[in-house]
Amino acid sequence: MRLREFALVSIAGVLLGSCGSSSTPSSPSTPAAPTAITIVGQNGTRAFSPNPANFSGQMIVFKNNDSIVHRVVLNDGSVDTGDIAPGATSRTVAMPAGGTNYHCQLHPGMIGAVSGSSGGPPACSGAYCDPY
Repeated sequence: MRLREFALVSIAGVLLGSCGSSSTPSSPSTPAAPTAITIVGQNGTRAFSPNPANFSGQMIVFKNNDSIVHRVVLNDGSVDTGDIAPGATSRTVAMPAGGTNYHCQLHPGMIGAVSGSSGGPPACSGAYCDPY
């Protein structure tokens, strides 16, 4: 009877082993690295590079290449990076698909824009817009 049990177990193992897929499992895709907007200094509209940026709907980070702390806020208040120390990078931020305008909360003359999916940046209104 042991030979019969051995035969059944062997057959079951062969059948179960052949049920699996012979293809190699795919690895999860790695998300694309966020695009960086660089803070280059306290120079008004020239404080961010590129400016305007063309990153509609993408994930971005702000990299502070200046020697002082900055804090980037979207003009509508929907995103606040918190303080970004010299040499540091902000958390990843999702930019609105329609584009947006932003500024440094600590240095209100520092303003920037991100183009939307329909072309250039949206019209800016309010205190954080280029006065020129």
